[in-house]
Amino acid sequence: MNLRFVEAFYWVVSLKSVSRAAEKLFITQSAMSSRIAALEEELGVLLLDRRDKQFRLTVAGMRFFNHAQRLLALQREIKGEMGAGGAQRAVTLRIGAIESVLHSWLIDWVHQMRRSHPDFELELTVETTPVLVDQIHRGALDIAFAALPSVGERLRSRALPPMDMAFVGHGRIHRKRRYALADLAEVDLLTFQRGSQPHVGLTDLFRDAGLQLRRVHNISSISAMVQLVEGGFGVATLPLAAVKRLSERLPLKPLKCDAQLPPLPVHASYRDDPTSVVAQGVVDAVVDYVRGAGVTRRR
Repeated sequence: MNLRFVEAFYWVVSLKSVSRAAEKLFITQSAMSSRIAALEEELGVLLLDRRDKQFRLTVAGMRFFNHAQRLLALQREIKGEMGAGGAQRAVTLRIGAIESVLHSWLIDWVHQMRRSHPDFELELTVETTPVLVDQIHRGALDIAFAALPSVGERLRSRALPPMDMAFVGHGRIHRKRRYALADLAEVDLLTFQRGSQPHVGLTDLFRDAGLQLRRVHNISSISAMVQLVEGGFGVATLPLAAVKRLSERLPLKPLKCDAQLPPLPVHASYRDDPTSVVAQGVVDAVVDYVRGAGVTRRR
């Protein structure tokens, strides 16, 4: 039995789509259909119900899916044992991340990953949390680092250390040693898109203090917020780790305040894959790196 065909069937069922499975395995949709047809011919049963456009497994397909999972897990185990000490293969990872992660620690981690895995190849998507969650569900990403976990069948999520948030102003404009929330309520505030965790946390902080905000601008791009702060437009709420990196070359300044913004949660989500331990290994490596580097918390 050709295990490539078994793998093709596994991903068609997991993603509930021939086209998405083909994208996952970097083959054409027709090639994917041919693999499923060849597997059905070898087994002598129909695995997929093709009577309409709705995805549906046959009874035989449901039974074989359990066997497929065990076959692929056994294949992974054998490769891991027999290939120990052998040459490393190139690893291509489709990673998605929110901008806060990108500007805080992702780039440094990628450099570390490249040093330990010289053949590492990266496909990086930077998007908002809702888009990343959707792409994980569709199988378009291997791993997503977002503010919310991806929840679903055969999806796994792991909470990473949250990131401290800070009010950020222009170093030559905002000169006070410490700001009260009442001071900041009088300036233009820049935060992420409406309904995001930073936006909700910001508005809740001022509401709980009984303060009315003057204006809140919702901007999905950290780069755009930074340019606006540079131009003296207002004060932004950004991850502290990102500000520390950006302030090395830009006139940005974390503002000391008598109240603290809630931290930004970060979750690593990936699909449980019996064909590979790469995703789980990458998440473990990220957790070790973030905790070891201390890039998410105040010092």
